[in-house]
Amino acid sequence: MLNPFPELLSFSPLAPLVLRLVIGLIFLDLGILKFRNERKRWISSFQALHLNPAELLVTIFGLIEVVGGVLLILGAWTQIAALAFVILVGLEFYVEYKDASVLKRDIVFYMLVLAIAISLLLTGAGAFAFDIPL
Repeated sequence: MLNPFPELLSFSPLAPLVLRLVIGLIFLDLGILKFRNERKRWISSFQALHLNPAELLVTIFGLIEVVGGVLLILGAWTQIAALAFVILVGLEFYVEYKDASVLKRDIVFYMLVLAIAISLLLTGAGAFAFDIPL
């Protein structure tokens, strides 16, 4: 079947850019929440799951999300950040699944973020990035 809008295919490098910006902003926000509004709930959840020292682990978790979000927004080390986020999405889903008091997001959110992270892992940064495809 012919593509109905073949002229739009010339903009295909912009698709990873859009995905990169969206997931970067999402993880930047999630990381900041771990330092502010959701911090106490995350610490209590980590303690309930016997992940100690909980405060340090929540701080590391939040720091990875903030730094990774900034890296994705800039388009630097995109595939490394995307791989880290694939792992972190799985961990965050597990923590929220096991401890319902933290549950702020649902499975649809995690599936969408996981799909975007896998897409960036496989396709790279796209346009306007520091990463250069080989």
